[in-house]
Amino acid sequence: MWNEEEYIGRTLSAAHEAGRSLINVGEIADYEILIIDDASTDSTPQLADEAAANDSRVRVVHHPKNRKLGGSIKTGFANVTGDLVLYTDADLPFDMVELQKACRLMRQYEADIISAYRLDRTGEGYVRTVYSFFYNVLVRIFFGLKIRDVNFAFKMCRGRIFEHISLKSEGSFIDAELVIRANKLGYHIVQFGVDYFPRTRGVSTLSSPSVIVKILKEMRELRQELRAIEPIVTRS
Repeated sequence: MWNEEEYIGRTLSAAHEAGRSLINVGEIADYEILIIDDASTDSTPQLADEAAANDSRVRVVHHPKNRKLGGSIKTGFANVTGDLVLYTDADLPFDMVELQKACRLMRQYEADIISAYRLDRTGEGYVRTVYSFFYNVLVRIFFGLKIRDVNFAFKMCRGRIFEHISLKSEGSFIDAELVIRANKLGYHIVQFGVDYFPRTRGVSTLSSPSVIVKILKEMRELRQELRAIEPIVTRS
């Protein structure tokens, strides 16, 4: 979360509701909500701390300096404790009820990562839709990864994969890096489509020129590194 005072309340409410539902249907035994406050300058840090003080299932990690999306995700993955780990943004880009389907797919198809894609992206504007299309094409060309909507913030992972995956990106390339490394190591990735709900409050910065330049730089660096990585998982 970065300056998400307008979203944090309903985001936490939706996360709690989803967690309780997953417990009720027997998919999980318990859950925790980990908030990464990326050096917010509004009331987000205080609201997050209040939520954690009132509920033991909520934990907060504060960044003293803003580390952008990549740094926040790395902090999150380094601090999680569960067997299943869901990463998402604070602006509720999908209906949390989809987590029941994600858990079922992970169990039935023995997946290591569930990566969702948006069924309709036009709500976020045509410029960003075009930008994302070419970004996905580049990822497929450079890394041979057939993932739709690779930068969408809905990725459910088995916690054990992070024993072998160490992410390096500090920027928005972090989403692609996660699935690229997992694919290279032989982990099983399953995709499914969800309805997309674009941000209605606050500001998104993920398609700014500086972000795009950083993505291209980190993409080049990962491509060079992957040459020395061998699969650790073999599937019949």
